[in-house]
Amino acid sequence: MLRQVLQAGLRSSFQALGRFVASHPVFFASAPVLVSVLLGASFSRYRVEGNVESLLVPKHSLAKIEGNLVDSLFPVNRSKHTLYSDLQTPGRYGRVIVTSRRGSILDPLHTDLVLKLHRAVVQLQVPVLGFNYSFSHLCLLDDKNTCIIDDIIRSLEDSQSARFANRSSLPLRYPITRLADGRMAYIGHQLGGVQAWGAGPAVQGPGGVSGRGQGVRSARALQLTYYLQARGALTDRVASQWEQAFCGELGRFGAGHPELSLYPFTSSSLRTDFQASSVLARRPLLASVCVCLVLAVGCCSMRDCVRAKPWLGLLALLSIALSGLTAAGILNLTGTTYNSTYLGVPFILLGHGLFGTFEMLSSWRRTREDQHVKERVASVFSDVMLRYSGATLLHQVSLGLAASPLTNLEAVRLFCRCAALGVTVGYLYTLSFYATCLVATGYLETGYRHGCFCRRVPKKGALDTKPRWYRCLMYTRYQDETHSQTHSHTQDSHLLLGCVQRCYGDWITNTYVKPFMVLLYLVYISFGLMGFLQVSQGSEPSSLVALDTGTSLYARAQQRYFSSYTPVIGFYVYESAPYWNTSVQRDLLEYAEGFQRISWLESYLDYLRERNLTTTSQSRDSFTRMLRLSFLRQPQFAHFADDIIFAERDEGEEPEMAASRVFLVAKTTENKREEMSVLLDTLRRLSLTSRVRFLIFNPSFVYLDRYATAVSSPLRHSLMAVLFLLGLSSLAVVEPLVAVWLSLTLLSVQFGVLGFMTLWGVELDCVSVLCLISALGHSADCCGPLLATFSSGRGDSRTVWVRLALERHGVPSLQTLICYTAALLPLAAVHSNLTRSLFRCLVLTAFCSALHALAFLPTLLTFLPPAKKTGSRQGDRGEGEGLREEVECVEMVDSTRVVDQITTV
Repeated sequence: MLRQVLQAGLRSSFQALGRFVASHPVFFASAPVLVSVLLGASFSRYRVEGNVESLLVPKHSLAKIEGNLVDSLFPVNRSKHTLYSDLQTPGRYGRVIVTSRRGSILDPLHTDLVLKLHRAVVQLQVPVLGFNYSFSHLCLLDDKNTCIIDDIIRSLEDSQSARFANRSSLPLRYPITRLADGRMAYIGHQLGGVQAWGAGPAVQGPGGVSGRGQGVRSARALQLTYYLQARGALTDRVASQWEQAFCGELGRFGAGHPELSLYPFTSSSLRTDFQASSVLARRPLLASVCVCLVLAVGCCSMRDCVRAKPWLGLLALLSIALSGLTAAGILNLTGTTYNSTYLGVPFILLGHGLFGTFEMLSSWRRTREDQHVKERVASVFSDVMLRYSGATLLHQVSLGLAASPLTNLEAVRLFCRCAALGVTVGYLYTLSFYATCLVATGYLETGYRHGCFCRRVPKKGALDTKPRWYRCLMYTRYQDETHSQTHSHTQDSHLLLGCVQRCYGDWITNTYVKPFMVLLYLVYISFGLMGFLQVSQGSEPSSLVALDTGTSLYARAQQRYFSSYTPVIGFYVYESAPYWNTSVQRDLLEYAEGFQRISWLESYLDYLRERNLTTTSQSRDSFTRMLRLSFLRQPQFAHFADDIIFAERDEGEEPEMAASRVFLVAKTTENKREEMSVLLDTLRRLSLTSRVRFLIFNPSFVYLDRYATAVSSPLRHSLMAVLFLLGLSSLAVVEPLVAVWLSLTLLSVQFGVLGFMTLWGVELDCVSVLCLISALGHSADCCGPLLATFSSGRGDSRTVWVRLALERHGVPSLQTLICYTAALLPLAAVHSNLTRSLFRCLVLTAFCSALHALAFLPTLLTFLPPAKKTGSRQGDRGEGEGLREEVECVEMVDSTRVVDQITTV
């Protein structure tokens, strides 16, 4: 009884709202347009997001805290002797991968070209404010006030000098080599595609010098990095222009030396190439609008020129466009920045808006033509708006919770906030703007005017004298024409409606078809499960940029030539530890076992052994004194001073070692990203039980750390919120079994989309999760009306109500599916990883939702609950049926002529 009272009250409210809108069409048609135009002027405040990393990195993670601690202890500028390109994230830099098209990059010819390129980069100048800035003005400096350059450059320069002087040079080893000044340097990320002479950790080189690593026979690639200072606004501006000039110089150099391939990358490349997807998508999006417009007009047309509504298809898209413009204006006024993930927002608005408008049009065609336009609009509002409001509320809950502070990924939060605002505005514009368009076409229909040209259609007598093309163009059915009354109304109905009534409804409910539909659903679940078990994370930022850009080409080159080792991992002991203790030394050496490493502790212990000194007989002061005054004073060990922090103690006492660091590199096999994640978890668990307090850090850890939780949590929260909303609504508004069936349908669609997108090569990243969240509302739009109509029906068999539900809501679903899929197709032509993932996920969402609405549910509902009661009154035929009348036309023939038709209501 409570549900009936609430339903009756809501329907009466929407009915009154429909009459009110129909009574003031000018206001409700002009106000949305005026608001959109005014808010559209706010695009002067349009801004593009500049910090892409903040979008793709989880906001709250342990890796961020560890990174802040590392930066406070060992800032980049403090590493005077060496910089590890993957250990910390500098502010500005230019980086290039150089590969040889034929032969080794270490051949004399290629070596000379690489050094020539290096000199060209160093001498590169950019004019700013009347002064020419070169690399020497912007670079990071070492203790001797000279620019820090990569160790591989020093090694190549030594090799070139030795070759010119006709003498032998130090052998190059991989991944750790010995430089001419005696120190050990890691070049695993500076030399790629290496083929080695030996196969052991230590190889005796031809020159008689023993180094750690394998002797290098040949290499295919070099990676050079040039670090810049950007401490203030001016230096940051100069560094930004230097990066642009750096890419231009590499392009010119590569054109002049085709034997080399150059892949540049700068600190701003990721941001530029991430936003490039929006630029590349402009023309395909325009093509999507045109294709969708043509199909929307076609889906609203029919043979009867008066009852055809081609302009309503155009006005539906106009209503959606106005709502999107209004939402964008609001976001611009609130200071929201734009990023390329917003490309999916128009498609969410399009899908939800088309469902609402096509449902209203389908309901309009079921109203009585002899009613006043206001009453017909009120009837449409009473029939459609309750379901459409529920679907909009479901969109708001799923998107709203994902846009809340509970979401740990900024890209997901901003996208869902924008989409939720757009859905809300679109709902209001459907109630106002599109409803007044329906009122206008209703008056045209009452006056028997052409649905496209708005010209009054002549009656049959006047039409018979016209040419055949004119009669075909102006065909309509007047209510007072005997000839038209002798034909069934379905003969003049919409093409899709006729197909559903006469063909598809009977076929899908056929007894022999049902087993195949059940089997098809089992196949659907099996493939979904297969994909679900293979879901992988897509936390790599380069997987979201446009194809054939500098970032994607650089990422492919780095994956090909520099994937043998993990990025450099910093092992930081962040508190004072008894390094002179033998057990502590044993623990630290054990932690670093199995890694390629450059450790001050190992070098210091070897230094003590060479002098027949042991740490067992040394005190803290003697251990520290020998370290400071003897070991770090040696030229080959002086760079270790950057890896140790000494804290002053009382006067006359030896300083205390407050913190230290060691660099570790692990060998990788196949899945570098997954191995890094496992390594991170393993070392973190070890740090909890270790006697020495340490942490590990690499800038890539901020992408890996709890990324799966950060990405999947908004999807889980949204799904739980939707299920809670459906359970709550089942107690108050709709039939309880509608909520049960809709919940199962949402789970099935989500499961299928997640599984199939994995099989299609889409990883679980922020873009795919955005589509999965929007799929909740899309599947509810598609399947909710059909379930509601079927569950509320009484008096006939299940098969009859399945066919009736398909007639009423299958056609709007088909119309939306046709227009929505056609609008998505041009998106597949955009050469971007982001749009490719967006296209695949949205197409799968539309496909799975339509498959459930048009195939699975009509089959399963014929033999699963709810049960139908027989013997009920005809007035109990379903929701809203008391307001509608079914007209049955019976033709009576006597022996002489056809008598007038008897109409029973």
